[in-house]
Amino acid sequence: MQPASQSVFSPISLPCGRRVSNRLAKVALYEHLANYLGGPPNEYHFALYEAWSKGSPGYGIVLTGNVQVTKDQLSLGRDIVLPDKLSDDTVAPFIRLSKAIHTSSDSLAIMQLSHPGRQFSNVIGARLSPSPIAPSAVRVGSDIPWSNFSSKLFYTLLFQEPREMTVLDIERVIDRFVFGAELAHKSGFDGVQIHAAHGYLLAQFLSPKTNQRIDEFSIQNGNDLRLLHTIITRIREVVPSNFVVGIKINAADYSSSSDDDTLSPKEERALSHIQTIAQWGGVDFIEVSGGDYEAPDFVSARQVSKRQAFFSHISRKAIETLDAIPREPDSPALPLVMLTGGLKSPALLHSALSSKQAHLLGIGRSSVLCPNIPAMLHSLGDDDPSTWPTTPFSPEPNAPLPTWFPKIPLVGAGANVAWYEVQMRYLAEKFQGLKQSGSGEEYPDYGLTELKATLSMWAWRLDGGFFSKMWAPLIAASLGGAAVSYYTYPF
Repeated sequence: MQPASQSVFSPISLPCGRRVSNRLAKVALYEHLANYLGGPPNEYHFALYEAWSKGSPGYGIVLTGNVQVTKDQLSLGRDIVLPDKLSDDTVAPFIRLSKAIHTSSDSLAIMQLSHPGRQFSNVIGARLSPSPIAPSAVRVGSDIPWSNFSSKLFYTLLFQEPREMTVLDIERVIDRFVFGAELAHKSGFDGVQIHAAHGYLLAQFLSPKTNQRIDEFSIQNGNDLRLLHTIITRIREVVPSNFVVGIKINAADYSSSSDDDTLSPKEERALSHIQTIAQWGGVDFIEVSGGDYEAPDFVSARQVSKRQAFFSHISRKAIETLDAIPREPDSPALPLVMLTGGLKSPALLHSALSSKQAHLLGIGRSSVLCPNIPAMLHSLGDDDPSTWPTTPFSPEPNAPLPTWFPKIPLVGAGANVAWYEVQMRYLAEKFQGLKQSGSGEEYPDYGLTELKATLSMWAWRLDGGFFSKMWAPLIAASLGGAAVSYYTYPF
């Protein structure tokens, strides 16, 4: 494996042979900019990704937000969704999106593919669409006791019991992920990332809690990775050998102590998965993440150390685990490890590389607050990055929900995420001169409160206006809808 400890701006090669110009990756952020019931990328997406790709140097990798593989199973609404079939018309919007990312010729454009599984919420019509599907009929929040009445009621209203998937359902999902990779290739993307984290469908197959099957896709007898392995194998059969394929996996529980180097049973299991995935061949990078709809606490957790990212202990262990795999001359090249979560300052980026915690550095929310991070870092100079500042790239928002709001962690976390979603819309508008939906002249708009952001996120129309006669139902939808979107945001 290539050494992790190098400069932020040093290039690195992926197992497929593609060269990443630097270690910086703009990771997937849920944009909430498509049609309400999902659709292709549009002018807002193109403007947003051009804003992130403007300047030199650019990010080494730019990942899209989660692109749903089926149109009748969405995460929150306004998802980018794969078309039913490939044609000049259906591929055209995705070509424009890849070109927007390639505004910086240095960046690899990666499309993230996803399926929500049981986390398809009632906010966007799960009651009106086919029931959510999942490995087993385990409802989100089912283990929350009624003694915790507000949280139990919230989850009960927001989610329904999913239908256990048949083998035919599983085959159809596999086909849609493969179709997504074919679309990505035909539209000019350099690769795809398979989302197997944050409680999504593929993560549900990896968890004993949500996968209670007794067939060939059960957790038992080493079958837990069968679905993911099949998807990766079939994608490799239909794309060129230099097409990038990455995986996002839940590999960490949040640890509140920066000095805690112990691993939980879940993390030990995740390391075993990473070791197995690495030996398949065909996987170029593994992004380390954590959390799902039932565990939002880490979203609002405060950073304990200015010198350590949230999941750095597990990403470092992942690199050590991969380095310890016995190698033969014909062994497949090992995937790179991407660390995402809490990389909020120049010093943290340098520390993650110099401490061998990652090969690639994923930047999420900070890319919203400071869209030109690569150029800003370049201006600091690369001669002695140990002197890079510990101050964040840009201040984080401090406009929480009113104190009278229900004290449900998922609601508070989601309202904070809504703030970032609205800021991304503002960024797209300002970059391309689209119709302004915000009142602030400055970007980011720190005058925006989380409550206003939550309402604005749902009241906004794609034509740049707002709904006028739907405020009551929109408020109700906002509390649930914005809340469940927290998981898509690395910190």
